[in-house]
Amino acid sequence: MAPRDARSEAERLVDEAADAFEAGEVERALARAEEALQREPGSLAAGHYRAAALAELGRLEEAEEAYRVALEAGPDDLDLVLGAADFYVNRAQGREADRERLERGLLLARRGLQRARKARAPEMAAELTLIEGTALSQLGDPRAALDRFEAVLRELPDDVDAMLERGFTLFELLRLDEARAQLEAVLRQAPDEAWAWHALGLVAERQGDRREAERRFARARKLAPEDFPRPVALTPQAFDAVVEDALAALPEPIRRYLANVAIAVEDFPADDDLAASDPPLSPSILGIFRGAPLPHKASMDPWSHFPSSIVLYQRNLERFARDRKELVEQIGITLIHEVGHFLGLDEEALWERGLE
Repeated sequence: MAPRDARSEAERLVDEAADAFEAGEVERALARAEEALQREPGSLAAGHYRAAALAELGRLEEAEEAYRVALEAGPDDLDLVLGAADFYVNRAQGREADRERLERGLLLARRGLQRARKARAPEMAAELTLIEGTALSQLGDPRAALDRFEAVLRELPDDVDAMLERGFTLFELLRLDEARAQLEAVLRQAPDEAWAWHALGLVAERQGDRREAERRFARARKLAPEDFPRPVALTPQAFDAVVEDALAALPEPIRRYLANVAIAVEDFPADDDLAASDPPLSPSILGIFRGAPLPHKASMDPWSHFPSSIVLYQRNLERFARDRKELVEQIGITLIHEVGHFLGLDEEALWERGLE
C-alpha cells in the first residue's frame, strides 16, 4: 500500500489530469496521469486518464495496452468499462473497421450495460447502449443496431448522437423517407452537424435528386472539410484503366479463374442488388459479386451455371478515397474482396484473411 502522503499526491495529480483533459490540454493530462501512476501504480483513475489521453493523441497501440492493463486491475469499474468500450468501437477504428476490436468493444458495452442497470445509472446505460448499437452496425447487423438506437431514444428522446446513428441505420436499411425525417430532426437540434448533412446527401442521391444531394454534400464539406473532402473524380475511361491495372496485378491462377467472369463498373448499386440480401446490403458498398461462387459451379444446381460478374461502384469508390492514390489502392482492394466471394469465401472468412 502506498504511504498516505504519496496517495494524497497521486489523488491531486489525478484531479489535475481530469482538469487538463476537460480543458483539452491532453498532453498535460497524460503527463499528470503518468506521474500519478508513478506514485500509486494501482490507481484506476490514473490508468483510465492515461489510456484516454493516449487515445485522444492518436497513440492507439499504447492506448489499447493502457486499457488492457487498467481493465485487468479494475474489470468492474463502470467508468473504465465505458471508456474502454468507446475506445474499441469508436476510437480504435481506421477507415476500415477492425472486427476483433469491434467485438471486444461490443462485449465490454454489454458487460457494462448489465452493471449500469444494476447500479441504476440510466444515463450511463444509455451511453453503453449507444456504443453497443454502433458496434452492431459496423459488424453488419443494422436491424439489431436500430433496436439499440431506438432503446436509447426511448430514454433520451433528444439525444443527437442516437438520432444521427438511427438516421444512418435507416439509410442502410433502405428506409429512405424515415432516414430523411430522422436526419432533418437532427439538424433542427444541431444545424451544423456535418454528418447529418452528408447522410442527407446520401439519401437524396439514392432517391435520384442529384442536385439536392450535391447541395447537402457541399454543406457537409464546408462544415467539416477534413471529414468530407471533395471526392476524387475519374473519367469512365480512366476508371476502367485503373480496373484493368488492378486485374493485371492479380496472381495468374486467379486471373485464369476469372476468364469467364465479367468485370463491370456502375455508378451506384441497384436496389435489386441491395435488397437481394437480408438484411439489405449497404447502399455505400464499393463492389458486389453476382452469380454462383466457383465451388458451386460444378454442382447440379441449374442456377449455378448462369454467368457470374463482379461490379465495382465508381461513385462510392470515389467518395471513399481521399486522393487518386488511395482510390487506385481501394479499387484493387475491392476487386480482391469480390474475387474472394467468387472463390466461395464468406464475409467472416474475408475478415480473417484481411480482405474485408
